[in-house]
Amino acid sequence: MQQGNVADRPAGLAVRGEGLLAQAVRAAVSRRHPPAAEDSDRCAALLTVDDGWQDADRTGRPDLPWLPVRVELGNVVIGPLELPGRPGCAQCARTRRQRALGQDSPRAELLRRHGDRLAERPSPLLSAWARDTVAAFVEAEAAAVLDDPERAGTRNAITIIGLAGLTADSHPFLPDPCCPRCGSLPDDGPPVLMDTPRPKLDRDTYRVRSLDTGWDGLLRTYVDGHTGIVQQLDVRTDYAYPMVSAPLRLPDGIQEAGFGRGLDYTGCERTALAEALERLGGARPGGRRTAVRAGYEQVADRAVRPTDLGLYPPDRYADPEFPYPAFTPDLEINWVWGHSFGRGGPVLVPEDYAYYRTRHGNETARPLAYEVSNGCALGGCLEEAALHGILELAERDAFLLTWYARLPVPRVDLDTVADPAIRLLVERIRQDTGHRVAAFATTPEHGIATSWVMAVHPGDAVEPAAICAAGAHFDPEKALLNGLLELTANLGWNRAAYREELRRIEGMVADPHQVREMRDHALLYCHPDAYDRFAFLPGEETARPVAEAFARATCRPRNTDLRDDLAEVVEQFTARGLDVIVVDQTTDEHRAAGFACAKVIIPGLLPMTFGHRMSRTHGLPRLYDLPARLGYRDGPLEPADVNPHPHPFP
Repeated sequence: MQQGNVADRPAGLAVRGEGLLAQAVRAAVSRRHPPAAEDSDRCAALLTVDDGWQDADRTGRPDLPWLPVRVELGNVVIGPLELPGRPGCAQCARTRRQRALGQDSPRAELLRRHGDRLAERPSPLLSAWARDTVAAFVEAEAAAVLDDPERAGTRNAITIIGLAGLTADSHPFLPDPCCPRCGSLPDDGPPVLMDTPRPKLDRDTYRVRSLDTGWDGLLRTYVDGHTGIVQQLDVRTDYAYPMVSAPLRLPDGIQEAGFGRGLDYTGCERTALAEALERLGGARPGGRRTAVRAGYEQVADRAVRPTDLGLYPPDRYADPEFPYPAFTPDLEINWVWGHSFGRGGPVLVPEDYAYYRTRHGNETARPLAYEVSNGCALGGCLEEAALHGILELAERDAFLLTWYARLPVPRVDLDTVADPAIRLLVERIRQDTGHRVAAFATTPEHGIATSWVMAVHPGDAVEPAAICAAGAHFDPEKALLNGLLELTANLGWNRAAYREELRRIEGMVADPHQVREMRDHALLYCHPDAYDRFAFLPGEETARPVAEAFARATCRPRNTDLRDDLAEVVEQFTARGLDVIVVDQTTDEHRAAGFACAKVIIPGLLPMTFGHRMSRTHGLPRLYDLPARLGYRDGPLEPADVNPHPHPFP
């Protein structure tokens, strides 16, 4: 019988491995696909199969699709399928699993203690029936690899088969853009924005997309307990009001979370996931590789001057335990590119202002000041993210300005609001906790509606005396509602923590330097002995109707294109001598679902800090000049007039 031409023979598969599972897989695969040696021209894909718990090895043919299969005690892990030259390798999958499960997970502890033994011994659950079942699954996946590898089930995913019940679950993952094997971050460069139409959902909705659309796809992309950016969406039943948290671990292993607060749990889920993705972008560069390191004097013609961002007075640097170096023009630091609306083009900003966790695991980082996620935001495009970053900066700056300058801002008569949700929340807070709600319109010169809301209960030592929150929006009532939603969340944990930590809180009242972290600021003002520090705020008898209290809230863009909204809002700052700078924090993980992430920096605004020693009011003349321009004082604020007490945010 005549043999066919070699070129007409079907492509073969190579199976590497000598254990029991490898034998079963080899037998199953060979029924439909001719075996081939790894170094053969007929070899179209490589499978590696291990009976033990060890990372697969892809030595040999890097030009072939590769599907690893291995046993992890009670599970068989199939995948991910690696394609030559494509992101999403086995290292990416390991990274995602390690972050999702955590360094302290039972799985990680088991590997630390018994990893060598587990790598050498086959699982006792790897019965003949289990081997044949897994082999059949692997054979079907191998067929998909040969047919269309991009559509294979293990492309950017792993399948975990439980040997005890022979259940199979797929766990997709996103390639790690910083992966040492398949990642390739481009060098940092100026962001591009305002060049593409951005139609809004409607004139009064400052978004280009709704998270309700395609929500199931977003869950598949980002949420998975084994491989996801976010481990799960947790409905927080320990709070009296709707709240959802979205925990994630950043590349440095630190646990973060996004939080969603709202009037229903569905909305809370959307917000929590969005905030988690914002944390991912804001912590450290993950979309571009920082490419500029220099002293300010070397880049002064195209860089922001760090002193304009608020540093510290000289006496702070005299403390040998102070963690930040004094700024000098020749001090070498990392710089990233932003877009300056004031300059109309690119500008360099210190990396440690654009990202708030650069110092973790980065020897080249040299932060000049304490930074948080203030001004970071997520959107359906960079312009949307920038707009909401501005709103956050406006909210926090107005709160701090009111506090540090002790401004007697207008008190809002909450009986005059049109939104029934506001009145219902206020009444429920009173019924649940006995706290009365006070609200103040803190809008300064830029005209964006900002609010300060408080739950007050000064006469009862059992309940917190005061709990504060803030909100911002272009609609004053929505600014109030946003502040109230934050307040309900703060009430949830403050009440219990106040009773449990009363002795420590008493120490903070006496010594402000004991206020060292974010939660301390809120807990301090739960104590009745700190309540008189709010005496500068107007009393209930002075409350004004909403429209009158928010008379300064004149910035309310209602365009059909979000770019026009952004330009209109930016003009409120640049017309008053304040630049608006946007840094693009977007990573490939954000782009996977069409998101963009931004950090907005407005030099001169008061930066939010936590820990009283970290407060930054030095070198910011607006704090001293603006109260008089707003009509609250006859002349500039003097340094001695600045409120010496820790701020009460959040």
